[in-house]
Amino acid sequence: MKSNTIINSEILVISSFPPRECGIATYSQDLISSMNNKFSKSFSIKICALESGKTNYEYPKEVKWVLDTSVASEYEKIGEEINCDNNIHIVLIQHEFGFFAQQEEAFLKLLKKINKPIVVVFHTVLPAPNKILKQKVTNIANVCQSIIVMTNTSENILINDYAVLKDKINVIAHGTHLVSHKDKRSLKKKYNLVGKKVLTTFGLLSSGKSIETTIKALPEIIKTCPDTLFLVIGKTHPEVVKHEGEKYRKSLEDLVEKLSLKDHVVFINSYLSLPVLLEYLQLTDIYLFTTNDPNQAVSGTFVYAMSCGCPIISTPIPHAKEVLTKKTGIIFDFRSSEQLAKSVVSLLNNRPLRKQLSLNTLQAIAPTAWENSAIAHAQLFEKIATERIKIKYNYPEIDLSHIKRMTTDFGIIQFSKINRPDISTGYTLDDNARALIAICMNYELTKDKELIIDIAKYLDFIKFCWQEKGDFLNYVDKEKHFTPQNAEVNLDDSNGRALWALGYVISLNNILPVEIIDLAQRIFQKSLLAIKNISSTRSMAFVIKGIYYANMSESHPENIIILKTFADRIVQMYRHESSENWQWFESYLTYANSLLSESMLYAWLITKDEVYKDIAVSSLNFLLSKIFNDNGIEVISNKGWLQKDGIAKDYGEQPIDVSYTIMTLSKFYDNLKIEDYNKKMHIAFNWFLGRNRLHQIIYNPCTGGCHDGLEKTYINLNQGAESAVSYLMARLTIEKYIENTPIL
Repeated sequence: MKSNTIINSEILVISSFPPRECGIATYSQDLISSMNNKFSKSFSIKICALESGKTNYEYPKEVKWVLDTSVASEYEKIGEEINCDNNIHIVLIQHEFGFFAQQEEAFLKLLKKINKPIVVVFHTVLPAPNKILKQKVTNIANVCQSIIVMTNTSENILINDYAVLKDKINVIAHGTHLVSHKDKRSLKKKYNLVGKKVLTTFGLLSSGKSIETTIKALPEIIKTCPDTLFLVIGKTHPEVVKHEGEKYRKSLEDLVEKLSLKDHVVFINSYLSLPVLLEYLQLTDIYLFTTNDPNQAVSGTFVYAMSCGCPIISTPIPHAKEVLTKKTGIIFDFRSSEQLAKSVVSLLNNRPLRKQLSLNTLQAIAPTAWENSAIAHAQLFEKIATERIKIKYNYPEIDLSHIKRMTTDFGIIQFSKINRPDISTGYTLDDNARALIAICMNYELTKDKELIIDIAKYLDFIKFCWQEKGDFLNYVDKEKHFTPQNAEVNLDDSNGRALWALGYVISLNNILPVEIIDLAQRIFQKSLLAIKNISSTRSMAFVIKGIYYANMSESHPENIIILKTFADRIVQMYRHESSENWQWFESYLTYANSLLSESMLYAWLITKDEVYKDIAVSSLNFLLSKIFNDNGIEVISNKGWLQKDGIAKDYGEQPIDVSYTIMTLSKFYDNLKIEDYNKKMHIAFNWFLGRNRLHQIIYNPCTGGCHDGLEKTYINLNQGAESAVSYLMARLTIEKYIENTPIL
């Protein structure tokens, strides 16, 4: 097996960088942090920090060089050092015209001097340029290998107004922070804003923010909504302070005094930490973006607000016009306090609309999470650097926080709204059985005694669903009553999952408390006899899996008879449906497909009957040929099964199917030592991390949860129990292989 080696490739980022206070500095810090979190084994990132004149900034160790942009000779010196550094494979330049205004010729000479591939990020793209501006941009475009812009509007301007080739341009949206969404009422209480309808804007203050537009609108707003409070968060921009002091802020304070609005406007004149800022945005009822610059392509403050689910009212900058539809926000004319007041009043008086706009905004902004921005940048670097950079996803730490958040004193709740548990959806045996397995797996790894409480809780839920005849019900409402749904659907799969979970608990008889093992064995044996006549393919496979694990503790001849009975039925199904081109148990591929092959492997491991092994291998290889391709894994869609001689839909992928595939590949690799199974197991896990059809994260590292599905054009942002537990089982399965991750 090839070991997971770290490639000594560097990306040099030329940009302003904290502690310099600048929007692009914050942008670069966030981007670099996200790339390090996801791809530190693929490349390292160093920084050339941009300064203007003498400063005393204390930079972090990642800052390799400092460039004083006001001194021409500094550009030549930096160019020579970059060329002499063999570790640097790509140079990423964050470009803003103001950075290099004093030495434009020296900057262009630097670009021409650098003998490494250059990627330029244009933070400003001005339409209808004059000849001089057009030539400046053209000169930059000609010497770089790739250009990044943040909106489709900017891309179109470069193509149509600057004649830049489309193939050279990559649109990567401004990144946004993942947020673990908190209760708005609790946050308002925390910040002494109970009873207030909060309007917010934030960012480094300058006249271009046009804060006065909102202040002038407030008298009309408070006529209808007297409990309105406007928060202006942020220090004055350092460059503004340097040239004019606090003149603009003073003018705003004077305007507030003149209009008698002191009880309705609060200036928070400080640079808030990110967690505090995100809390302020989450308690915000409406976010206001009032810039008076029609050419401002994108704003970091704007996307921060979107990531917190703020309903937004904005002036028509290009970014706003792209993302704010009637479903996500309101656009008003530059400097129109009258339009702004009307829009604010209509939204403040319509709570259901604000709530819907918030949900729509979260869905619209989800693809721009910094993690997804990191993926897009890494893919570009891999393409440009060819063989010198190979993407390797970092595996997140194991995190039980969302599972615990979803679990009450009774069991794990079925669904959530985004990351907040929705108790109205009740509980299921399915979810609690899976949660029992996942927490047992975690206990095997950590031996954390506190997990025994959760193991007992999920086992007690299974006992609660256990019926007198030995079978199980599945659906329980929030009041702990069984629902009518139990009589409306086939519960064979749920019963099979329960036996799998019980068998898994029994297999840990050497480390779990005896009372837990005794209860699991008692339920397992009685239930096994009660459901021995089931005929559902997957139900039988789940039972085989449960018997296999229980057999690891103590072998019962009658259990082996049931295993062989079910295994032989599955064999007959395979022989009936399979052909040279369709080596499967049914005439279609549906859900939990890998489970069927896995059940044949278990049957072989217990009985040593080669028929089971042959079918296990042939069926799994057939399945893998249908769900793995150059993009990674694409499991069968829940929007339409793959019929024999048919074509499956390429969307509607569920985390649970990816998880089952990973667990199956693990068992096959452990027992057959076929390296392709190990490789595909890691490829499949990367699906959660962003190697999927949409190149977006499915696992949410901010919450510890997992999004509910990969749809045609978007990620289902809800993080229900099934998805969260499925990810956790996959993550725990792959833990023992991390040290020997293959080269993918």
